[in-house]
Amino acid sequence: MCGIVGYLGDQEAYPILIKGLHRLEYRGYDSAGVSMINAKGDLSVYKEKGKVSALEESVKEKDVTGTIGIAHTRWATHGEPNATNAHPHYSQSKNLALVHNGIIENYKVLRTQLEKHGKTFQSETDTEVLVQLIEYMQEKHQTDLYTAVQRALTHVIGAYAIAVLDQRHPDVLIAARKSSPLIIGVGQNNNNAHGHAEFFVGSDATPIIEYTNQVVYLKDEEIAYMDRDGNLRITNLANVEQTPDMQTLQMNLDELEKGGFPHFMLKEIYEQPNALRNCIRGRLSIDTKDVILSGVLDNRRRFIDANRIIICACGTSWHSALIGKYFIEEAAQIPVEVEYASEFRYRNPVITSNDIVVAVSQSGETADTLAAIQLAKSKGAFVYGICNVIGSSIARATDSGTYLHVGPEIGVASTKAFTGQVITLIMLGLTIAKEKKTLSKEMFEMLVDELLQIPDKIQWTLDNNKDIEKFSQIFTYAKNFIYLGRGYNYPVALEGALKLKEISYIHAEGYPAAEMKHGPIALVDEEMPVVVIAPKKGMYEKVVSNIQEIKARKGKIISVVTEGDTTVKGVSDFCFTIPDTRDCYVPLLAVIPLQLMSYYVAIAKGRNVDQPRNLAKSVTVE
Repeated sequence: MCGIVGYLGDQEAYPILIKGLHRLEYRGYDSAGVSMINAKGDLSVYKEKGKVSALEESVKEKDVTGTIGIAHTRWATHGEPNATNAHPHYSQSKNLALVHNGIIENYKVLRTQLEKHGKTFQSETDTEVLVQLIEYMQEKHQTDLYTAVQRALTHVIGAYAIAVLDQRHPDVLIAARKSSPLIIGVGQNNNNAHGHAEFFVGSDATPIIEYTNQVVYLKDEEIAYMDRDGNLRITNLANVEQTPDMQTLQMNLDELEKGGFPHFMLKEIYEQPNALRNCIRGRLSIDTKDVILSGVLDNRRRFIDANRIIICACGTSWHSALIGKYFIEEAAQIPVEVEYASEFRYRNPVITSNDIVVAVSQSGETADTLAAIQLAKSKGAFVYGICNVIGSSIARATDSGTYLHVGPEIGVASTKAFTGQVITLIMLGLTIAKEKKTLSKEMFEMLVDELLQIPDKIQWTLDNNKDIEKFSQIFTYAKNFIYLGRGYNYPVALEGALKLKEISYIHAEGYPAAEMKHGPIALVDEEMPVVVIAPKKGMYEKVVSNIQEIKARKGKIISVVTEGDTTVKGVSDFCFTIPDTRDCYVPLLAVIPLQLMSYYVAIAKGRNVDQPRNLAKSVTVE
């Protein structure tokens, strides 16, 4: 959600910080700010409501010099979006500046205590409470910034990723995290006796990759000390020294650019054929017709003996999990439950050591899903992670797992991560089925062979639905949409509706087609577009009947049909075509035109599709 960038080195900090903030815009935000210490030792803080461009405009005549600084994009939690509540926040003496992602749950108690000690506050935020608490610890214990941060954080309840400056120590940058991601980039010259030390701090890798691919992922309750001499010291809150675990980023800077597309979302829709080829590479064999997921095979007994699988996810990942449930139950003959992680974590679910909990998250940082993992592990369950970001919190917290390998997803509305999650869950189901011998050899090989063809069939779908842009403009008038699907396509209806809501701000709901008569049909009139996923598979005749009921009430039908279908196409106002495939793989194709329609409706309505209002790419706070 919020984004952090920090820099310490010999370069001017401001250009690095601003470029980093632009790279973090995809996370969602409503204000932005920067803080630097200049050569005179003055600590400046500049912040503005709105986009990073508004911040840039406001500091044109300001002193933004200095080779150490921190910056932030804020997604409002405590206090409305405005310049006062934006980060960075000064301490009362203005010696300290701090940026913070997360939520300090006991901030009101801390604020009351600090006010009793003479601290005054300018904002409504929990973050200002934290910087004031750190300064109070400095004053009370006459200690350095690092120790003051350490002491302050022992009093904090909640989640945080922070970076702190002290104008009295312009050669030192402090960072810390708990339940909110933070990484440290180590400059390429740091091990060169003739070079100068450089450190970068980021909420994720996107603002760092341009400068270094050597990073340390801070763990929960770790604090990092960085200085110009190249010292990187990490301890936990108990002051126990930790050994930095240096890792190499697997990311290409080109992946963070639009590549000639007007928006990241459209680029990522069109990337799906290659993204899914990367996802299945090395895991599906065209020669042996086999599936190899090492995360399962290394723990095969766990999966063979499992009583059930519980999939925890949020948002789009929850929709992919539903498809995974249908497939795993059908192929592997094991009960599967799909849970909203945000609900799962707050009840007392019955979990045993014979259960497997699968955590699905694009970012690998979703706060509710991380909490669900901890709950599952506390009850003895084996936890398997499916995420896209290497080295993310979920990847580190789970017992085993699989990366999507679909490349960075910058658009807030998930597209290629959804199809990557679906195909990964299908591979999971196939692997379990192979180990449990619940599929015949012929059926298993047929499913593998067809799955290998899916990337090409997605490309066909993209190439043969070029009229979506034109017809989408017609539906900018709509206030509501209904999406209908049955079986494997019900989750696709949910996902299609979510995409439209997210980026066009048109209200849309997805339903199982058979449920239409249990209430939603009351909404149907000549003004109501109804999207029906109607491949010539499964319960085709029943879906045709549902369409006739909508037409009888003058509803506008937008259908997704199998190539060559004439029945549904003949009664549809608008029609998308997908190639023929097995029932269980239809979602991977049917979702493509729905993604495109959402994109083009939003564009026709003048929406910011990559940064829709109020939304963040990864929900790292509750």
